[in-house]
Amino acid sequence: MSVFPEQRTVQTLVDLLKIDSPAGHTERAIDYIEKRMQQIGIETARNNKGGLLVTLPGQNDTVHRFLTAHVDTLGAMVKEIKPNGRLILNQIGYYEWFSVEGAYCCIETREGKRISGTILSTHTSVHVYPDAKDQKRTAENIEVRLDARVNTAEDVRELGIRVGDFVSFDPQIHVTETGFIKSRHLDDKASVAVLIELIAFFKETDGILPHTTHFLFSNNEEVGFGGNSNIPAQVREYLAVDMGAIGEGQATDEFCVSICAKDGSGPYHYGLRNKLVQLAEENGITHQVDIYPYYTSDASAAVRAGSDVIHGLIGPGVDASHAYERTHIDALENTFRLLYHYLLSQSL
Repeated sequence: MSVFPEQRTVQTLVDLLKIDSPAGHTERAIDYIEKRMQQIGIETARNNKGGLLVTLPGQNDTVHRFLTAHVDTLGAMVKEIKPNGRLILNQIGYYEWFSVEGAYCCIETREGKRISGTILSTHTSVHVYPDAKDQKRTAENIEVRLDARVNTAEDVRELGIRVGDFVSFDPQIHVTETGFIKSRHLDDKASVAVLIELIAFFKETDGILPHTTHFLFSNNEEVGFGGNSNIPAQVREYLAVDMGAIGEGQATDEFCVSICAKDGSGPYHYGLRNKLVQLAEENGITHQVDIYPYYTSDASAAVRAGSDVIHGLIGPGVDASHAYERTHIDALENTFRLLYHYLLSQSL
């Protein structure tokens, strides 16, 4: 019998995806996780950066484990208000402009007012611009068309919009009958949902872990420093749970848990990687080992910051990463099951 709570995990993921949380403005997502933990009777703490810490006691309180998943997503800030009432954006996190062209978005003012809009190239209409197809998609050629009667910069300022206001992208969530989940920001809310339900499972079944284990829901991973602090001295193993990228030359698909051997920061710990592979093989968990040349994680950020830990990285396979992404319920289940068996195993 599978221990994976399928329907609840999907609902948790959808709930998270509906909460705007670009890096730097993740309070509502953290509030959601905090409330979920309170509902199942688990105490939490926030670090000064705004991330949420959860600790489950274990039989061994000398050697600890540390797991992370990040709630922060890609997004943007208002860089400039144009004389015609359109907005120029500045990116939060790394993505190409083509990946958000045509996307709906929301600008949140400092007073909390939310104004919707659409991200477009400046030469979108083929009936007007002969270079609509070939215009380079750069920051200067991308703008937000607000859903408001604005024709001047002053009109926009009267709405309360200012430089520095956060811009969130509409996730466009769709769960198919065939088990696919399509949405922006599956990186890394898919992993966050898995960790929430894993913690809930151990709490509700009175599961006893062999090692005291800390979970950090980090909130600055997309800008490089989400999970590099608040790591107790007893932590020996640090496992980041983040999406596995899919593309030409990659082994990962939308149905497996991806085990990362190396990314842009260098190799992950060989012994921990081999242990994760062995656990997957012994328990019939669909998995792939992969390398991500243009990728870093909270675990690699922690090592770069000087943490003396064994570090690893796994996560559900996600197609079209940092664009309009897609995964499958099977990937969530395989990630959940690998984490379940890992947490019940002894440390290296």
